[in-house]
Amino acid sequence: MSATPSAPVLRADEPGSFPHSVLAERHPAVIRQVREAFPYGPAQRRALDALLDSCTKGVIEDLPADAPDRDRWHAWGLEQYTGRSWFEVPWLWSESYFYRRLLEAVGYFAPGPWQGIDPFRPSKLAELDSPETDEELAALDALENEPAPERAAALLHGSLWGNRADLGFRLSAQSTPGQSTPAQGTARPAPGLVADDSAAFWSLLPPSSRAGTLCLVADNAGRELVPDLLLIDHLLAHGRVERAVVHVKPYPYYVSDATTADVVDAVRRLAGAPGAAAGHGRRLWAAMSDGRLEIRTHPFFCAPLPYAAMPDDLREEFAAAALTVLKGDLNYRRLVGDRLWPPTTPFADVTAHFPGPVAALRTLKSDVITGLDATVQAALDASGDGRWRISGTHALIQVRT
Repeated sequence: MSATPSAPVLRADEPGSFPHSVLAERHPAVIRQVREAFPYGPAQRRALDALLDSCTKGVIEDLPADAPDRDRWHAWGLEQYTGRSWFEVPWLWSESYFYRRLLEAVGYFAPGPWQGIDPFRPSKLAELDSPETDEELAALDALENEPAPERAAALLHGSLWGNRADLGFRLSAQSTPGQSTPAQGTARPAPGLVADDSAAFWSLLPPSSRAGTLCLVADNAGRELVPDLLLIDHLLAHGRVERAVVHVKPYPYYVSDATTADVVDAVRRLAGAPGAAAGHGRRLWAAMSDGRLEIRTHPFFCAPLPYAAMPDDLREEFAAAALTVLKGDLNYRRLVGDRLWPPTTPFADVTAHFPGPVAALRTLKSDVITGLDATVQAALDASGDGRWRISGTHALIQVRT
């Protein structure tokens, strides 16, 4: 990492920028969504109003003296940022702290009737129980008759695209593990891959090798978590890994990030569905019961810091894994550093700090990007759609072995 030239840390102090819109527009919308999700009492509503005023017009304030994680947040930089505008500090930090303060406002950490109640659970369950999820699960039936390599490729793309999983199945219809879709270094229309290291991904998990442990650091719950679990089921069933560990958030985070309860909800949803989905659900349930699939969490997954700063216990776990898969946009930002890198900055250079083989599966929803071929970047920039970095219409599979 030290040999890689630095790049500006993303902040939200530039009006019109994507980070500025998140703090100025998305966070107030999140507060409104949470207010409407539960019949919170006057104390919670006053606290939400105060947070809205603080994050849009005020400054960062300290946690209460009795907050259970106050010392941890001070170690993560709270003391140096207290009293400063939310827009002036690193975007990753202010965004993460917003969700911590949101939970504080609704009483998530304090003793009382709202302790431990996920303020985002209604929207998570609504998505998981939607007709769109039924359609995506029904697509699994058609995959049952495909050879294992085609199923593997389809499930990888399903995990990549998240809640556009059925698009993932179609994208991968002509590909097999070990083949790029399309050839790396060529432009492709949106939606599509801007980088594709699928061959390297599968090379780390050869068939029937029982290559060891796969770690998957989850991103979103609901319709994005289900394809992750389907991919894990396939890897376990076909002997590509001996066991899998899904790392989730220790508490609700970034609206839809997965917790242990969300994993259980997703497995129940699969097991209760008709057709092939039920078989996946039953196998996942059995794997959780016998230890081949384990759910873990760690305070650092809610830290406002890059993975370069991960603690030693996580570093040791990832170092021992055959492969660690980091899902989603936030994990990507934390992996490469939340900086405005030149897009052609080598992915291997900015992930050299990671203690073992690592794969990023990510749809692009923020400005951070590395590892692009120069011709791909030129084609994207010439397309006339400057939103390719943030619109979610493009994706990448990047691997550092």
